[in-house]
Amino acid sequence: MSFPTPSGLRIVRGDATDPQAFGPKIIAHVCNDRGGWGKGFVLALSRSWSEPERDYRAWYRERARNDFALGAVRLVPVGTGTRVANMVAQHGVRRGSGGPPIRYEAVSACLRALAGHARELGATVHMPRIGCGPAGGRWELIQPLVEAELLGRGVGVTVYDTD
Repeated sequence: MSFPTPSGLRIVRGDATDPQAFGPKIIAHVCNDRGGWGKGFVLALSRSWSEPERDYRAWYRERARNDFALGAVRLVPVGTGTRVANMVAQHGVRRGSGGPPIRYEAVSACLRALAGHARELGATVHMPRIGCGPAGGRWELIQPLVEAELLGRGVGVTVYDTD
């Protein structure tokens, strides 16, 4: 089952690690800024490919010499025409007095950067409801960011809901 929202965002039942589209594809997800990889959608990514986790851990480990920070994005090739976008938009891994770990400003910055990559590659973007698992985000706050930063820049987006 598939249905587009009024903005053109396509929402389908399925697996975001198996994007249903022709041409170049980017699978987007949210990472934390603490080097942790082990809960949520990353587990599905790791079952499909080893490269995204390996790249994320190296990026984090070498953060003193690179751009690893909230708002940063790295594309990791995982197959012919498919890349995974590791997007750093979660501060820490636990809820605390500061609220959930998601950082909406970082989500927006990541999506803006992702739009540039997608346009350059001629790619569509595929994702679960990013930031709404362990990061603790609310889809009603993230969806408008996806619509503004990706759809608003002419990038096609499909969101995958699992059963």
